[in-house]
Amino acid sequence: MGALIRFGTSGWRAVIAEEFTVANVRRVASAIATGLLADGAAGRGVFVGFDTRFLSDRFAREAAEVLAARGIAVALSPAPVPTPAIAVAIVGGRRAGGINITASHNPPEYNGLKFSTADGAPARPEVTREIEARVNSEDAGAGGAGGRAPAAARIRELDMRPAYFRQIGRLVRLDAVRRGRLTLGLDPRHGASIAYLGGLARSAARTVAAIHDTADPRFGGTGPDCGEEQLRPLARMVRSRRLHLGLATDGDGDRFGIVDRGGFFVPPNLFLAVLADYLLTERRMPGGIGRSVATTHLLDAVCAQHGRKLYETPVGFKYLGEYLTSHRAFLVCEESAGLSVRGHVPEKDGILAGLLAAEMVAARRRSIRDQVRDLFKKVGPLYSRRIDYHIDAAARERLARRLEDVPSTFAGRRLASLNTSDGRKMIFTDGSWILFRPSGTEPLVRCYAEARTPRALGSLLAAGRALLT
Repeated sequence: MGALIRFGTSGWRAVIAEEFTVANVRRVASAIATGLLADGAAGRGVFVGFDTRFLSDRFAREAAEVLAARGIAVALSPAPVPTPAIAVAIVGGRRAGGINITASHNPPEYNGLKFSTADGAPARPEVTREIEARVNSEDAGAGGAGGRAPAAARIRELDMRPAYFRQIGRLVRLDAVRRGRLTLGLDPRHGASIAYLGGLARSAARTVAAIHDTADPRFGGTGPDCGEEQLRPLARMVRSRRLHLGLATDGDGDRFGIVDRGGFFVPPNLFLAVLADYLLTERRMPGGIGRSVATTHLLDAVCAQHGRKLYETPVGFKYLGEYLTSHRAFLVCEESAGLSVRGHVPEKDGILAGLLAAEMVAARRRSIRDQVRDLFKKVGPLYSRRIDYHIDAAARERLARRLEDVPSTFAGRRLASLNTSDGRKMIFTDGSWILFRPSGTEPLVRCYAEARTPRALGSLLAAGRALLT
């Protein structure tokens, strides 16, 4: 029996050549194949894609061969493909699911395998638990090593760029970007969205300048994430070339990073709130908004102002997708820079987010920072931040014990309610809140907080830090 495989918030991730090996990838692929065959869905086929990480193409080919050997037709991407394009391949091709070889924003030494179901959404916990049970059995371990050659002809290559470009053209008013004659800077972080973000941006913007637009398994030595620190070179380019916007995606293209005119990084929470207001005010999109428990309450205020419903879920996009597919929400989003919109797949899409930012700036003829100020005037300000703490198991248990007894006050604020749907979230009478939750993808504890002023936010985070030490 091989290593014990565990799925986290977004698939199975592990260090390459330690737990993430060809043998283990084949075991997981075989377990997925067993489930599809048992459900009678195998005849619809599976799409297999990969990112730019070390050996991702090899791992994808191995997974495809295992599926094909089990009689499941495979459409295999010939080149790195972003996560949202894989979701489009699943839904558009009416496939039984998809396998994506990616570790998303994790450091370069990691790789991962993500399974998406027939609706294009990340597999929910009940599905991944079944995969775990099968792969961790003796039978699954043996089945993963079974023959490849007999069904090799059942693997065909499929380039998703044409279909994905058409889908984005239906969701984004690219004509508005053209009329606005925007100048854009791009940073695909050496990842899977290089050809996708670049191709779409160049079809609409007046001029496009790009950095980090060649595939690199080490992601330039700075990692595949697209947070403020990683986007400093993009910010310098936007500022020095006087560009309207800088658009970035992470290593697998499902998360976004936005740099505003002047080189100012836009925190994801602020962008999500402004975008929600834009889609309601200018697009008149029907439905409510779905957000994770860790995401800004500015979205609650936007919903309240427009008379729309707000849906809250645990962290993980797999919980948000159903609000799109049921048409209850026009926007679903997470503070970790993930979103999707009505009419699209129930999967995070960083490319879509960036192009919607371009549309919004072009249509309103105002920078994102100006639009944030406008929104604060309408619904009041809220400032948020997340801090990640790398703590050992003993410290994590100590934190859990401390949070068992909920205080009536915290950092000088009176407790209004406690949310335990995912971690411990204390909501206070002044509208501020703090959340502690262990990461589902990395060995750390995340502390999220939001308050009416930067100073109040600082005091909340300081109290949170004291609780963790």
